[in-house]
Amino acid sequence: MTFLEEIQRRRTFGIVSHPDAGKTTLTEKLLLFGGAIRVAGAVKSNKIKKGATSDFMEIERQRGISVATSVMGFEYDSYKVNILDTPGHQDFQEDTFRTLTAVDSVIIVIDAAKGVEPQTEKLMNVCRMRKTPVIVFVNKMDRPAQDPFSLMDDVERQLQIKVRPLSWPINNGPDFKGVYNIFNKSLKLFVADIQAIEERIRFEDINDPALEDYIGADAQILRDELELTEGVYHEFDREAYLAGDLAPVFLEVHFIILAFRSCLMLF
Repeated sequence: MTFLEEIQRRRTFGIVSHPDAGKTTLTEKLLLFGGAIRVAGAVKSNKIKKGATSDFMEIERQRGISVATSVMGFEYDSYKVNILDTPGHQDFQEDTFRTLTAVDSVIIVIDAAKGVEPQTEKLMNVCRMRKTPVIVFVNKMDRPAQDPFSLMDDVERQLQIKVRPLSWPINNGPDFKGVYNIFNKSLKLFVADIQAIEERIRFEDINDPALEDYIGADAQILRDELELTEGVYHEFDREAYLAGDLAPVFLEVHFIILAFRSCLMLF
């Protein structure tokens, strides 16, 4: 492999968010799916004994926050993927600002209940200034959350960027059933186990009656909402994304399996 080919196969993602939005949890999911670890850890959990891989400093394990950027990498398909898990707390934001100069794209993690928070806006300002491509992941849909259309409006207004949802949730909170991936036309049902990797269910035609077998009456609600998204949001434009003018949005980081390959294909 030539030097140029080696460069072209690398993808570096910087993960940023307001504190406690789920940034380090997303990092663990990426490492699990990429085969770098066998069991996903947790920042704070009574049930999961393994700590987060990226929180390697004792102070991080004690306080449950990231205080320095962690760099992790793994081979996936034909890509060499680098993940930069950055500090979310404003006391350590200078480290995050420096990290953002070395990424191909930034993944912004947003809490589905809280929406866009102040630290996220600050980090987005840096991305906008540098014209860095941005991907938005909405986390914690399995808890009581805002309406997804309201979340899209919040992201557009607060982060000052056009959005295009590439996945869509089926309910939220106790009624959360899963996510439909618009980008690759597949369904992923929710299993309340953050360590599990589940297979996706292919649905090329969302009007397939078999959809009712998986999500019941919510199938028609999903169809109606997907039809509305097609009418409200423009088609995904790869060049607009790479120019930093459009942010693809994936709802629920539990379904990183569905979204990860899509993210790589965006380049």
